[in-house]
Amino acid sequence: MNRQAQAAVMFLLGAALLHAGTTGLYLRYVKAGLQPLLLASGVVLVAAAAATAWYERRAAKTAGAAGPAAAGAEAHSHPEPRISWLLLLPLLSLILVAPPALGSYSALRAGTALQKPYGYGRLPGANPAPLSVVDYASRAAYGHGRSLHGRPVRVTGFLALDHSGAPYLVRMALNCCAADAQPVKIALTGTLPPVLRPDAWLEVTGTYTPKLTHDPVNNGPIPYLKVTSARPVPTPHDPYDETWNN
Repeated sequence: MNRQAQAAVMFLLGAALLHAGTTGLYLRYVKAGLQPLLLASGVVLVAAAAATAWYERRAAKTAGAAGPAAAGAEAHSHPEPRISWLLLLPLLSLILVAPPALGSYSALRAGTALQKPYGYGRLPGANPAPLSVVDYASRAAYGHGRSLHGRPVRVTGFLALDHSGAPYLVRMALNCCAADAQPVKIALTGTLPPVLRPDAWLEVTGTYTPKLTHDPVNNGPIPYLKVTSARPVPTPHDPYDETWNN
C-alpha cells in the first residue's frame, strides 16, 4: 500500500464514520452520547487523508523537478507496511454490514444486569406512566412496587421466550457500546397476545405485581408485570436502554 492508497482508505473510512454518525447508524454500535466523538474521528480521518494526498502530490512535483536521480531514489525507497490494508476491514464492515441490534438470542444467554438504584424519581404525570424496562424492573424488584403507587405503567421492549415458552419483555442496557450491552428483563403475566414472536417489539400496559423470579443464568431478580394490554410497535430509533447512565 502506497501513500496514495492510504489516503484513499483513510478518506473512505472517515466518510463512513461521518455517514454513520449523521444517519443514526452509529446507534447500532455505540451509545448516543458518543456521537460527537464519532463525528470528530471522521473529520480527523478525512483531514488526514487530504493532508497525505497533498503532501504526496507536493513530493512528486519536487522529485520531478529534481531530475532522474531523485526519481531513482524514490523508486528504491522502502514500501509502507502491508498491514495498512487491514484498515479496509472496518471500512467494509461499515459499508457492507448493518448489523441489527442485539435481541432475544443474546438476552437469553446473559444474566439480567439489573442493579439496585440509589433512589427513585417521581413517576411521570401521564396515566399510564411511561417507564423504561430498567426503571420499572428496579422499582418492582428492589422497591417492592412502593414507588409505583398502584398506578398503571407503559413499558416498551422486545420479546424473548425461554425454553419453556415463558415471555419476557427485554431491553439491552448499554454502558458504552454494543459489545458491553447486557439485558434487563421483565417477566410478563396477564393478558398477553395470542401469538408471541421473539424479537418483536411491544408496548405493554399493565400494573405491578409482587411476583418475582430469578434469572437462571446469574440468579438475578426478574420482576413480573401484569399485562392489561399490549400492542406491536416499530423498533425504536435507539434500540438500547441508556437510562442507567443518566
